[in-house]
Amino acid sequence: MTGPTRCARFLVLVICLLAAVGINVQRATANPSAGNADQGFTQWLQELRQEALAMGLSAATVDAALKDVTPVARVIEQDRSQREFTLTFTRYLRSSVTETRVERAQRLMAEHRELLQRVEARYGVQPRFLVSFWGLESNFGDYTGGFSVIRALATLAHDSRRSAFFRAELLYALRILDEGHITLDRMTGSWAGAMGQVQFIPSTFVNFAVDFDGDGRRDIWNSLPDIFASAANYLSQEGWRGDETWGREVALPPGFDFGLASLKLSKPLADWSQVHGIRKADGNPLPKADLDASIVLPSGHRGPAFLVYRNYRTILIWNRSILYALAVGHLADRIVGAAPLAALPDEQPISLKAIEEMQALLNAKGFDAGEPDGLVGRQTRAALSAYQRAIGVPADGYPTAEIIERLRRD
Repeated sequence: MTGPTRCARFLVLVICLLAAVGINVQRATANPSAGNADQGFTQWLQELRQEALAMGLSAATVDAALKDVTPVARVIEQDRSQREFTLTFTRYLRSSVTETRVERAQRLMAEHRELLQRVEARYGVQPRFLVSFWGLESNFGDYTGGFSVIRALATLAHDSRRSAFFRAELLYALRILDEGHITLDRMTGSWAGAMGQVQFIPSTFVNFAVDFDGDGRRDIWNSLPDIFASAANYLSQEGWRGDETWGREVALPPGFDFGLASLKLSKPLADWSQVHGIRKADGNPLPKADLDASIVLPSGHRGPAFLVYRNYRTILIWNRSILYALAVGHLADRIVGAAPLAALPDEQPISLKAIEEMQALLNAKGFDAGEPDGLVGRQTRAALSAYQRAIGVPADGYPTAEIIERLRRD
């Protein structure tokens, strides 16, 4: 190779390097906070490491878990994502309690009957409910989430929106690793850190997971004895009654006062039957049992009605969605041969913007729905019920396109 050629190629290399530097400078100028954000996360992670060590966790575990951890953009996207429309009971139930899932649940309950009966004997939770939770949480272990729990929780703990909650969960997750229940590479879960075939968050795992197979580890990822027993222990400790069911579909009499449909109101079964005329869905009398119950109307007065008992409220501790709790109960009933619900209404999903508009309109008319946020909580339902009573329509507190249009006209 001649001298001039070497020189020419060297000059080309220098020019390329300078160009690359120029590009990096331009990027840093265009996004000056990027480097600071990375530096901030690194500093935050170091502080978290010190806190974990101060709790008595081993340096080997903490360093291995936090090594090369960086924020996961997809986790923040999931946390910030918001549905465009409300989820209707009809759509939820049809997607969660399918015939395929019912048939598979029945097969699996028969296959694991001996194990499930041993768990029931210890914790007092009926097998059909354990299989129902298993099916709804992970489709019987098929879908447990592909996110690294440590990376997902570190991302959310560093984020400002719910940092305190997720920081505590991250420290619990490090404790689970330190105790040897699962290896780092197998500690996977949802974007929010829910883990295993029953989707426990780390604090729930620490407080309720059990080693039922006796191998020294609490393994809700792979061990069915640990999975079923952990779920049963959680439910039992939160008040589950093994001699009771969750609730039932019922028929309401003509002229029923829909203001009585609230989890805040609980009455004995005898009162619902004798005073308010409620019967089973097939028209037969309610059972004579010493139970208190509440009315739930997931689709308003046009949809099915349910009397729900103490175990339903325990399901709500697991997941605070009334739709989820109804699906758990209904799937458990279907597993042991109950029929599908007689009729589900064709519900029209309402956009979150329309719900916000409804809340603003209720407020403007003197019915306090709270800050318009697109979420139909107790205050919004109470305000809507009051408005419905004022205009002489069934006061079920359930938003529909018709009631929103009426609010716009009035």
